[in-house]
Amino acid sequence: MLRAIRWIAYGLVLLSAVFWASVWLNGGVPEIALRAAEAVGLIAPAPGGTQAQAAPLQVGGPFTLTDQTGKTVTDADFRGKWMLIYFGYSFCPDVCPTELQTISAVLDKMGEAAKQLVPVFITVDPARDTPAALGEYLKLFDDRLVGLTGSSEQIADVARRYRVYYAKVAAVKAPGSRDGAETDGTYLMDHSSFLYLVGPDGRFRALFRQGMDVDALAAEIGQRMAAGS
Repeated sequence: MLRAIRWIAYGLVLLSAVFWASVWLNGGVPEIALRAAEAVGLIAPAPGGTQAQAAPLQVGGPFTLTDQTGKTVTDADFRGKWMLIYFGYSFCPDVCPTELQTISAVLDKMGEAAKQLVPVFITVDPARDTPAALGEYLKLFDDRLVGLTGSSEQIADVARRYRVYYAKVAAVKAPGSRDGAETDGTYLMDHSSFLYLVGPDGRFRALFRQGMDVDALAAEIGQRMAAGS
């Protein structure tokens, strides 16, 4: 009996490692891994299976970054408020704009409760996303968004703490160029796409998958804020 319990425990540890390795290495979690993680309670599915809440694993932590006004900020500056964090970049052609629109819609849906929630956009492309560039970009979506950038080392550190995968992909070739020709210097960033809910005490509370329905997301965040968990 003890041997069986021991092997079950080993299996749960392995599943947890595979689950978070998928997020870190692949920018997402295979559906079969999600279903297995839900089955053993590593994550809890929301109605409709469109969202997963993370179990209390080691996610998040302290950071020092620069906001879109050029001011140095740390995680401690957000104490007393909830944070909804998204990692992306301003040159993102599709996923990031969609998620930022979702965040804005969620804030509108939450009404007065949204005053206690700070939407935070952390870039994974600090080379191009300067404070000024972030400020211009985020104004296109919602004035309540706080944009954060920093040195490559600072971004790497906060991404590691939140288990965020990101990587520069092949540069885009200049129009009309042939194989081997010079590129126009542009590139894309491959990155994971999750929303992280952080409590007023700075502790990570929940993980939400990309593409979640606005009403469901607003309701889930509102319930957690009301309950303080």
